[in-house]
Amino acid sequence: MKVPTLYLDTSVIGGYFDAEWMTDTRELWAQAQTGKWRLVTSIVAERELQSAPKEVRRLFAETFCDASHLLAESEEIETLAEAYLSAGVVTRKYADDARHVAIATAQGIRYLVSWNFRHLANVRRETGFNAVNLCKAIHPSVL
Repeated sequence: MKVPTLYLDTSVIGGYFDAEWMTDTRELWAQAQTGKWRLVTSIVAERELQSAPKEVRRLFAETFCDASHLLAESEEIETLAEAYLSAGVVTRKYADDARHVAIATAQGIRYLVSWNFRHLANVRRETGFNAVNLCKAIHPSVL
């Protein structure tokens, strides 16, 4: 059976050291170590973490040292992220959140894990992201 892949946004990586999220985040890492999950993220998270505390950057480097666990951006991903922004799913101020979703979507990753309940882990936003994805699937040239 294939191990499910989880795309982690920046909030989860930083959550490893955050008192509010530490227990759940460390449990996620422990489960990944036992093979329950395959953890991936992207160069978007890598950019966002450049000014993070040293221990967060170290965790990132250790967790995502295999290039197959660090996903790149592409023209397709930028186009999809732009469609999310144009549709108002998230505002331009949070363009990297749109990029996280676009990367996970383009890579066929079903699970995006986030402690960001305002812009990502939110039913209203999920509906918006899915609506754009459906529109693009039906009418690729519309958005």
